[in-house]
Amino acid sequence: MPFISLEDNHLTVLNLFTTDKPENQDRLIEEMTKIVDAAAYEGWMSSTVHAGVDLPGTANFIQWRSGEDLEKRYSGEEFKHRTMPVFSEITTSIRLLQNEVAYVLTSDALGGKVEIGPHRDDYTCISVFTVRADAQDEAIDALGAAQEYFKDLPGFRSHVVLKGLRARGLDGTFVVSYSQWDSKEAFEAYRDQPAEEQPEARKAAVARIRAVVEGAPSTNTYQVVHTRAAGE
Repeated sequence: MPFISLEDNHLTVLNLFTTDKPENQDRLIEEMTKIVDAAAYEGWMSSTVHAGVDLPGTANFIQWRSGEDLEKRYSGEEFKHRTMPVFSEITTSIRLLQNEVAYVLTSDALGGKVEIGPHRDDYTCISVFTVRADAQDEAIDALGAAQEYFKDLPGFRSHVVLKGLRARGLDGTFVVSYSQWDSKEAFEAYRDQPAEEQPEARKAAVARIRAVVEGAPSTNTYQVVHTRAAGE
């Protein structure tokens, strides 16, 4: 199963699709699963498909050996003339985000290892922040190290910050947060905590983030439904 790690230096690609109908989400998952199960691309390492919970859509968390390998995939006839037309037909937006892992935090129970796969029951939240071009490092620190209080939150499992490198379907500089929780209830208890009850560390981190973001973040929650790694 795939792991998210600072040490591996993979290119992490996060493909985020939205749609306006639950039945189209089912079709997206079906089409993504077909691609993942047939994947034999040079440099491809793993793909993990997530189904949207709060909003219809999907996320595909993909690990590649390098950007050069990914560009070969993008320039291929299958991608241009079958994959993208099929997805364009059933989506309302497509964002293909290339990233590197910038920060990882886990609960003590996970011992620093972030695993993703349908064999787990993680409730996952993914947020994309568009930030000022001169403030990406500040955003990464505010979203990452400044939020180590996560470890004290009931139901917290892991928190990963991805540094955006380049994108299709998204303009500007960006940072992504990917977090895992025990349950929907645990995540929502954190999300909806009244400001007056929040720890000072959270208030300070939120203020730093607000100072560098441009517009509201794009957020959805997910459950992992399928994964496969090269050689499986």
